[in-house]
Amino acid sequence: MITVLYFARLREALGTGSEQIALPPAVRDLEGLRAFLIARGEAWAEALGPGRPVRVAVNQDMAADDTPIVEGDEVAFFPPVTGG
Repeated sequence: MITVLYFARLREALGTGSEQIALPPAVRDLEGLRAFLIARGEAWAEALGPGRPVRVAVNQDMAADDTPIVEGDEVAFFPPVTGG
């Protein structure tokens, strides 16, 4: 299992701030996890789909699509932060 956290507009759009997910065998990195979540359809495809500005951290470290994920990891999805 991994813990997936959703922040800000993602939490609102998906109706949850966190969930536990059993990693499918084919999901080995963030790109695979995002594709798995998008395949749920509707709100997931809209919030996490291609072209949507979303940042990701694994175990509280900023991560790229090719970052591996393994059992026990914490993955956080959040919109980019801008400030002034």
